[in-house]
Amino acid sequence: MQEGMNRRSFLQLGVVAGATAMAPRWIRAQAAPAAQPHPSTGDAPIKATKLYDNLYLLQGTGGNMALQTGPEGNILIDSSYAPAVPRIREAIAAVSKDAPFVLINTHWHGDHTGGNEGMHAAGFTICAHQKTRERLSTTQTLKVFQRTFPPSPAGALPTVTFERELRMWHNGDSLDLVHIDPSHTDTDIYINFHKADVLHLGDTFFNGMYPVIDESTGGSIGGMIRASEMSLAMVSDSTKIIPGHGPLGSKSDLQKFHDMLSAIRDKMAALKAAGASEQEALAKNPTAEFDAAWGKGVLSKDVFAGTVYRTL
Repeated sequence: MQEGMNRRSFLQLGVVAGATAMAPRWIRAQAAPAAQPHPSTGDAPIKATKLYDNLYLLQGTGGNMALQTGPEGNILIDSSYAPAVPRIREAIAAVSKDAPFVLINTHWHGDHTGGNEGMHAAGFTICAHQKTRERLSTTQTLKVFQRTFPPSPAGALPTVTFERELRMWHNGDSLDLVHIDPSHTDTDIYINFHKADVLHLGDTFFNGMYPVIDESTGGSIGGMIRASEMSLAMVSDSTKIIPGHGPLGSKSDLQKFHDMLSAIRDKMAALKAAGASEQEALAKNPTAEFDAAWGKGVLSKDVFAGTVYRTL
């Protein structure tokens, strides 16, 4: 079941839209210092690329963002790091004089939620999957980077959450927000702008680089592959696909991502089934044929391959 929401119902109700239960389920949390972001994020410019009449891709140091503008209020997807907030606000002001409406988080990671508190102070209501609020409300450890993050400040927490899917009608388009569980984490959602034919996949899609798979909060190689299969079934050759990281993508790009993940999964699964330890499997270099094209992101090939092995 979907909950359809327009601007008035969204702001007045602030409800949890679930597949099985529609009653509010608020989660309370105490404020705490936010995790420290990359020191250069406050200086990085935000590039705005127009994808549709009133829809833009915003790119800076953190995860890729999107902005829908219009008289019913602006929708922002993801908020980068906290120091980037002034640059984000400048980028929004350069293309829109409309009022803030809602900030949607694709998942809990700080390169997508670090600016939540600042954008909330600027007038945005924060919306995300229920588990994103739960993760942000408590201490989390990101194993792949060996970092621990304390609970986020109260002003950074989503105040509108849902469990499976949420539909919004806004600024002349309809948006589907749908949970993909588990994939990159257990908190991921995609946002599909139907009229604009734009799909924001968050970190379930890294375009042109090996993805981060957060095994500490439910991510797995199988979940990433299922997420790409789900996404491929929704898009056409004309769909513009926003990845969590990397350049704007197409169906062809997403297919290549899926095929790379599947091939490495299959090779690693065969090694593991034959009794190879993680280190023995890595020594076989199962990513070799893909390293030139995909090995230039934030993860080394061995860190990525090790995560694949452990999450099979």
